[in-house]
This record gives sequence, structure tokens and C-alpha cells, in this order.
Amino acid sequence: ISIWFEKKPGMDAKVIIPSPIYGPGSEPVCAALDAVGIPCQRLRSEAELLQELVIKNLYILTSNIAGLECGGSVDSLWRDHRELASAVAADVLTLQEALSGQHFDRELMIGRMLEAFAGDPDHKCMGRSAPARLTRALEHAEGFGLSLPTLERIAEQTSALS
Repeated sequence: ISIWFEKKPGMDAKVIIPSPIYGPGSEPVCAALDAVGIPCQRLRSEAELLQELVIKNLYILTSNIAGLECGGSVDSLWRDHRELASAVAADVLTLQEALSGQHFDRELMIGRMLEAFAGDPDHKCMGRSAPARLTRALEHAEGFGLSLPTLERIAEQTSALS
């Protein structure tokens, strides 16, 4: 399952988009989610699940890493900093392709990320984990011998501010 809802103590669940799920346990999990009003989407294959997990990583890493530079919400990221968001997303997809050994339709993946942005436009870009996520992404890239120029630039700027 690729979880697309938030649930914190004292607040109702906040659904961003339906959570895609695949596998032998998917029916009871979907039934449980449906029972509490959280939509899910049943997938037909492991390949579909992999794509959904990459979309989730694209959403998280793009918003968090771009947020290190511009802050704000995912709506303002795409509206006011589209060039930055697109460059970060391109680097993230390069990394995700190396990690998964798969090639993805980048236009489709960006479109799906934007669907998630629209599902919670006020979602803040940069959480506490953003610096660690950037570091981890660059460590993975180094292991593959990849150059991720936008992520590298943001890391340099972020470390210069510390």
C-alpha cells in the first residue's frame, strides 16, 4: 500500500488521494479502510504498485527538498517555484529509476504528483525530515554514480546556511 492519508492524535484522518494497494491482503485492508471512510484503489500488479510507490517518493522528495529552498505549501511550490520543483522532480525521478531499475513516463509521474498536490494544496513542503531525506537521496545517487545537480546545489546552499 502507498498511504495517502494523514492521521494525527486529536484530528480526523485527512485523505490526500485514494491509497493504492496490491497483494493477497489487499481485500481486508481495503475493507477496513472503507469502513472508516478512507478510500483506497485496488491495483492489478506489482508493477502498478511500484509505480505508485515511486509517485509517493516523487511527491515527498520533491516537496521536501524544494521546500528547503523556498518553504511554503505544495500549491505555492508549483505556482510560484515551478522551475525549481520541476528540476528537483527530474533529479528525484533519475534517482528513482536507478533505485528501481525501471524507466517511468516522467510526464505521467509529474501529473500524478500534481494530483496529490491538488489533494492537499496547503500541505507544507518542508518537514523535520527534509534535510535527512536530501542527504539520503544524495548518498543513494553517489552509490549509483549519478549526478543530481539541483539536489547537489540545494545541499550546498543548505549546508552553507547551517
